[in-house]
Amino acid sequence: MSEIYEVDVSRLTPDSPEVIKNQATINLGTIGHVAHGKSTVVKAISGVMTVRFKNELERNITIKLGYANAKIYKCENEKCPRPGCYKSYRSDMEERPPCERPGCGSRMKLVRHVSFVDCPGHDILMATMLNGAAVMDAALLLIAGNETCPQPQTSEHLAAVEIMKLKHIIILQNKVDLIREQAAVEHHKSIMAFVKGTIAESSPIIPISAQLKYNIDAVNEYILRTIPTPVRDFTSSPKLIVIRSFDVNKPGAEIADLRGGVAGGSILQGVLRLNQEVEIRPGIITKDNEGKVRCRPIFSKIVSLLAEKNELKFAVPGGLIGVGTRIDPTLCRADRLVGQVLGAVGDLPAVYTGSTSTGGRVMSTKGDLVKILLTSPACTEVGEKVALSRRIDKHWRLVGWGSVRRGTTIDLD
Repeated sequence: MSEIYEVDVSRLTPDSPEVIKNQATINLGTIGHVAHGKSTVVKAISGVMTVRFKNELERNITIKLGYANAKIYKCENEKCPRPGCYKSYRSDMEERPPCERPGCGSRMKLVRHVSFVDCPGHDILMATMLNGAAVMDAALLLIAGNETCPQPQTSEHLAAVEIMKLKHIIILQNKVDLIREQAAVEHHKSIMAFVKGTIAESSPIIPISAQLKYNIDAVNEYILRTIPTPVRDFTSSPKLIVIRSFDVNKPGAEIADLRGGVAGGSILQGVLRLNQEVEIRPGIITKDNEGKVRCRPIFSKIVSLLAEKNELKFAVPGGLIGVGTRIDPTLCRADRLVGQVLGAVGDLPAVYTGSTSTGGRVMSTKGDLVKILLTSPACTEVGEKVALSRRIDKHWRLVGWGSVRRGTTIDLD
C-alpha cells in the first residue's frame, strides 16, 4: 500500500518558493461583457488559450469556465526599469529565466504564481460566471474602449463580485489600439462614472491592448502591487470546492488502462496529499419511493494531484488543482460533480453552495428573510453567501444575494 505523502505544513506559506514553483496560490477572475477581450488578456499574460471547445472556437466566445496558470517574475537587476522588469510566463517555465531586456543580462526571480478563472461574458452563461466567482480572490474587469460603458454584462459581473465581497479589482481598458487618444480619455471618464459608489471605485484603470500585448507588463506589476496573496489556512482539515469534473478516458480504451474520474477546483483550506483518503459530499443524490431526497457521499483515494502539467505531492489552498481519484469515471463525466465539496473523510460540513447552481422555489418571505425550497441539496454552511438569479426572457439574471441563516439537513446514507 502506498503511504500518504507527509509534509510539514506549519512552515509553508502561500509565497514559499517550494510552493509557488509548482502551484498557483491565488485565483484571479477575468470578468466583463462578451467579446471585450477576457480570454485574450489571459492568453497575453499566461500564454494559454482558455477557449478550447469546438463551439467556443467557432463563435469566438467562452462558454465553459476557462482556466490558465501563469508565473510572474521580476528582474533581479535593481536598475531594470519598471514596468518592463516584470514578465509573465506559462506555469511550466524554469525557475530563473534570463531577463529579456536587451543589454540587461540579469536573471528573473519568481514572485507570484497565479491561476486565472476566465468567465464567459454572454448573458445566457451568467450561471457559469457565478460558479467561477465562488473561487475568486480578486478580479480583472475588462472594458472594451471601442464600445460605450457600461455594457449589460459589465454591470452584472461587477454586481456578482460585489456579492462575493471581492476587495481587489483591477480595471483594464482594453482595445485602446482601436481608438484615438481623445476618445480613450472620454471613455476613461465614463468608466470612472460607472464604478463610482461601487466596490471598484478606487481600483486602478490600466489602458491595454491584449491583442498586441501592449502594457501587459504594467498589468503584471499591478497584480503584484495591489493584490496581496490572501492569508491561507494550511492547518485545518482540507476542503476543496469542485468547479469542474471529467472523465479522462478515451472511448475504446482497454480495461487495464482505465483511470478514475478527475475533480478540478480550488482548495479553500488545509492541504491535500497524495494517497490520502477523501470524501465528496453531498455525493450521489437520489429520491426514494416516498419522494424523499437521499444523499450518499462518495469515498475515494487521491492517486494524482496536478496544477496544469505540474505533478504535485501535496496541494495547498489557492490556485486550481486537478485531483485524480479512483471514482467511477461516469460519476465525474461532463461536470457532474460541480458544486460538490471534497475533503478529509468525516470532516465536511452538513448542508455548501460555493459553486453549486441549484434551482429553488420561494416558499415564503418575512422582512429580509426568504425561505427557499431547493430542487437538489447543497453541501453548505450557515453564513455562506449565495447569489440569487431569476429566469427572465429565457435568460438567468442576477436579482439579489443573501446568506444562509439556517436549513434542513439531510441524513447521509
